[in-house]
Amino acid sequence: MKIDRVETYIVGNPWKNWVFCRVFTDEGLYGIGEGTLNGFAKTVEAAIHELFPLVHGADPFDTERLSLVLARDVYSDGGQIQGAALSAIETALWDIKGKALGVPLYQLLGGQVRDRLRVYANGWYRAGATRSPEAFANQAKATVDKGYTALKFDPFGGAWRTVERRDFRLAIDIIGAVREAVGPDVDVLIEGHNRFSVHTALQFADAMAPYAPSWFETPVPPHRVGAMVEVARRSPVPIACGEDYYCREQFAELLQHDAVHIVQLEPQFLGLTASLDVVGLAHAHHAVTAPHSAQGPVCSLVAAHLNVASPNFYLHEFFDEFNAEWERELVTAWMTQEDGYLRPPSAPGLGIDLVVPELLRHPYHPSNFIPLFEPGWERRAGWRRTP
Repeated sequence: MKIDRVETYIVGNPWKNWVFCRVFTDEGLYGIGEGTLNGFAKTVEAAIHELFPLVHGADPFDTERLSLVLARDVYSDGGQIQGAALSAIETALWDIKGKALGVPLYQLLGGQVRDRLRVYANGWYRAGATRSPEAFANQAKATVDKGYTALKFDPFGGAWRTVERRDFRLAIDIIGAVREAVGPDVDVLIEGHNRFSVHTALQFADAMAPYAPSWFETPVPPHRVGAMVEVARRSPVPIACGEDYYCREQFAELLQHDAVHIVQLEPQFLGLTASLDVVGLAHAHHAVTAPHSAQGPVCSLVAAHLNVASPNFYLHEFFDEFNAEWERELVTAWMTQEDGYLRPPSAPGLGIDLVVPELLRHPYHPSNFIPLFEPGWERRAGWRRTP
């Protein structure tokens, strides 16, 4: 069996264009993958086709070697774009392998460590006309009423590096209102979206600590590992990060400081082969993993299979229930949380397939991304130019 051809699809969700692929073998068996970024959908699609000749004609079972080839042999650092394209192709190869062997993907990743995954809700907050503690609290209570025992949100509006005192108080009031709404036993996770300077991040960490967040995620940009380490060592709230990194070496540098112990690797940028290595690195540093999973439905499923097989898994990010309602029409099977947990499909490979006619119903649009540094981004209506 040899790798024969690739097809790509862009699906236009208002807050993010999703990128999918199908990789076919010469025997007609195919696997599916996803390569979504917040932006650059057409760029990633082009990168998939540019990288594909590196694996064309190869044995799809050789995932370790082909992952290396896709990362190394172009002799350029394509960053997240190359990582997303690599991941889309490599995920499809793992899917082919699972289908050919008749086993679910998690069996190929080391086997089943647990039979279900504790999830946290993301994407549940749409502030509406006004961004207020009351709006966040009401939506948080409704989310917990659906069975979730953990939820994540960004209370910071369009903040970048520093904030005015009024905006600072509003963000802390939102955190306090959510904590009061959900009670003391729900995990409250604060999303920072790489917004702040070190001193602003530490001011926020101190101010939110009385509300007992389980983590403060990516409070500073990822590029200077030293800045993240400084915040992690001085913050009274545990720091989580890693979703921006796209190679093992970045995680090795982060973990050698033993300051961050919640590792949010992004299989969407690493591919599963490298993701397994990062899980092992984190395990060696007594860290837990909570992979980033805020793209499309294939990305969520890949993370679920990885998490089932990870000994140091912590929490699974679950966006699917709060996406566009038509998302579930794109795939043949769907993961559903129940009482705060979910199970991935047990069918061979990923356990799902793409429904191509449904993919084609939702075309690409250049405004389909999250403008994280503009007011109102949390409504997830995409970017629209303002006068």
